Amino acid sequence: MATITVDVWLYGPLRQYGVEETREGRTLVRQGNSYANLHVDLPTSSCVCDLLASLSMPTEERGITFINGSLSAMPGLQPDLDRPLQDGDRVAFFHLRSMWPFQYRHGAARTPELARAMDEGSRPFHHRATRPE
Repeated sequence: MATITVDVWLYGPLRQYGVEETREGRTLVRQGNSYANLHVDLPTSSCVCDLLASLSMPTEERGITFINGSLSAMPGLQPDLDRPLQDGDRVAFFHLRSMWPFQYRHGAARTPELARAMDEGSRPFHHRATRPE
């Protein structure tokens, strides 16, 4: 069976889904106090949902996700589950409690799936100023 290798970064509490040693299909590259980096081998027809399954990571635990530097998912909006993965892709999963700089929220490159979902009105976030009563 032909395989691809995906470079996976797990940030915050999601690092628990990394491994301490080499296991079939997963090789820990490095691990720190707040991240784990591993290489995951998957069948060539794999999608993001297959990667999550191989890590035993529930999709609901991830917040922001980047694939090759493009935003692919946010809390409450995960249109990337069926996105095909390619050999050498870099996928970064951030925990729900992870924050990222506000200035990038509206200017980050997005995957086509996320852009389509956002354009269709599936916007889980909005900012509104409120006055104290």
